[in-house]
Parts: sequence; structure tokens; C-alpha cells
Amino acid sequence: MTDKEINIAKVINQNLIDLHLNGKNKKDVINELSILLKNDDDITNTQDFIEDVFIREKEGETGIGQGVAIPHGKSSAVKNTKIAIGLSDHPIPWETLDNKPVTAVILFAVRDQDASSLHLKLLQQVAVLLSDDDFISKLHAAKNKRNVIDLLCQK
Repeated sequence: MTDKEINIAKVINQNLIDLHLNGKNKKDVINELSILLKNDDDITNTQDFIEDVFIREKEGETGIGQGVAIPHGKSSAVKNTKIAIGLSDHPIPWETLDNKPVTAVILFAVRDQDASSLHLKLLQQVAVLLSDDDFISKLHAAKNKRNVIDLLCQK
């Protein structure tokens, strides 16, 4: 990894992807994705992490439009900085820039000690991907976990 680029493959794996979220609201979805992080041994305490995510949610919208939300939590409960991704077959109400619900949620779990450098670089890289309409279309259409990882790790 260089100072400018993060290897996204190191912060995502198939255990951290849910192609069929059950949650009907933001709280349920963040909980579902947090459980994936806990089961992958990336966070120590699900509730503490969720609380930190919602502290960040109060600071501003994480729904960026086009059916995508990017909530994130910088937390002492995070052992390994990771990304958990959930796709939904149904719209999930979320505060978004376009005032529309989301069907793709990319949850960033960031260790406190990574909060300044790694967190910003990771967000920047994902933001570049999300600025591409073709990427967003392919994300929403992903049929399996490998598709999602390949899409995120494209050069």
C-alpha cells in the first residue's frame, strides 16, 4: 500500500457482504452489517460500534444518492479497519442527497488509530468509484459476493 492508495482487497472479504439485507430501516441495516463485522472478528463490541456510527450519522447525511449510503464509524470497538457491504431487494429509507431510499449500503468500520489517514484515503477511493455511474449500476446489479469484491478492487 502506498501513502496515496489503499488496497481495498485488504479491507473487504466475502464474509463482510450481504446480498439480501433484511433490514427495513437504517438502524436495522447498520445492525446487520455490524454483526457481519463482529462475526469476522473485526469489531469487539457490536453495540459500542453501532453507537459510534450513529454519532457520525447525526453529523450529516451519509446517503449520497443513486440508491447508495456510506455510513461510517470511527470507534475504539474496531479491531481491523474494514468495509461491510449490504445490498437490498427493497428500498430502505435513509437521509440522502437526492431524498430517495437506498438499496446499497457500504459501512466503513475504522479503528480510532486509523481515523485520520487510512479512513480518509479509503473514503476517497470509494468516493471515486461511486462517482462513476457505471460502477453504481454494476454494484446494484451484483449477483454474487465475488462480483462485489471484483468491482471494488478494479483498477
